[in-house]
Amino acid sequence: MRRLLLLLCILSLSAGALAGPDTLRIQGSNTLGAALMPALIRGLLEARGMHDIRKLHLSPGEQAITARDTEGAPLRFVIGAHGSSTGFDSLLAGQADLAASSRPISEQERMRLAPLGDLTRFAAEHVIAIDGVAVIVHPDNPLRQLTTQQLAQMFSGEIDDWRVLGGHGPIHVLARDDRSGTWETFRDQVLTPYGSRLSGHAARLESSEQLSDRVSADRQAIGFIGLAAVRQARALAIVDGDSQAMAPTVSLIATQDYPLTRRLYLYSPPSRPSPWADALIAFAQSEPGQAIVASQGFVAQTVQAISVPASPAMPALYKQLAREGRRLSVSFRFAEGSATLDNKAMADVARVQDYLRRHDLLHNTTTLVGFGDAKADAARAVLLSRLRAMAVRRELAKAGVVFRDILGLGAQLPVATNEVDEGRIKNRRVEVWVTPRDEGTTTGVAQTQSVTGQAMAGTPGG
Repeated sequence: MRRLLLLLCILSLSAGALAGPDTLRIQGSNTLGAALMPALIRGLLEARGMHDIRKLHLSPGEQAITARDTEGAPLRFVIGAHGSSTGFDSLLAGQADLAASSRPISEQERMRLAPLGDLTRFAAEHVIAIDGVAVIVHPDNPLRQLTTQQLAQMFSGEIDDWRVLGGHGPIHVLARDDRSGTWETFRDQVLTPYGSRLSGHAARLESSEQLSDRVSADRQAIGFIGLAAVRQARALAIVDGDSQAMAPTVSLIATQDYPLTRRLYLYSPPSRPSPWADALIAFAQSEPGQAIVASQGFVAQTVQAISVPASPAMPALYKQLAREGRRLSVSFRFAEGSATLDNKAMADVARVQDYLRRHDLLHNTTTLVGFGDAKADAARAVLLSRLRAMAVRRELAKAGVVFRDILGLGAQLPVATNEVDEGRIKNRRVEVWVTPRDEGTTTGVAQTQSVTGQAMAGTPGG
């Protein structure tokens, strides 16, 4: 809540206080830098009443947004989009004010940038959008889903012919380049868990758009890109471990249930505060900023209520929730190796509070449902999942929101494999459910039953 108030204060600053001759420099992810960051900067400038806003292409992967403030002084925002790792390198070299990254900062990077402050702190690590790494094929490809293990075998070259999987002909593997956060996400979530490495025969591309166009022109091709760059290709549903097949839909990515979901970040070094950087982060996380996030093909963090069809695979109590209530498009997750909510979850506390108040849902039946990874003792898994839900309830109570019901379902309804740490961390989550007071009551839940019309039918835990 304190952070939300700080962001609102920053947004309320006058344009004159933010204007100045210095350029705001953003370096890093191509996923963010190609279109999303320019759109967010333009939105901020328009909200500040700036004029003569223009976009300039400086060189491949480099562009600038220029404008004049209300007094006619020039402003210039430079955006470099060469891969997430380049953003952290630029921060360290003093060549950037913000690092844009399509994956979290690594421990090695955190230690290397320690002189700039702890970039994993709540005030330095900012999630501005949610994205899904989509595995894409040619529209004529007969396959509709693959497991993460099959993907690892295909991208490593262990499976090199579509006929093994029910298709036709040799597989042509396309991948993003080594500097790409999209590549690092795919590597860490698909290849590394199975001890695989990318095939030396894979074609590497710097641009997601180029990769998508190559796949849509080649019936034998397979590749991976950010959700916003699917274009004419077709995205496959993914199965991870015991999870059900999940397509990269807006609703499944919003709740981070889709196996290859990722967060998109801006990192601001605490030792080098910048009013313009703070203003851009605040705008990106505001309602108008999140509307721009959605318009650019990414998934906004705006809370909505989702209707979840009941399925036979659901436990009885969960099935009752699905029949009578609505699930909010938020899943609270925890810092690695900790019972503490992670940075996004802490920001989501304020979002949930705001949503419930705005839609007059505080007096409805509200339920927190905790999940966890598999344990040798099933009762212990249930206990831990319930404790996670209680940890979320404590944070929400600090924000003035009291949840009446707590439900712990242990290792049921996994969204990822329990065979690796990354999957176990994903399965440790807490969902938020709201049940109307009675069927004759009109509430905000009834008004927001779906996320862009994409239902979550047949998916575990929503």
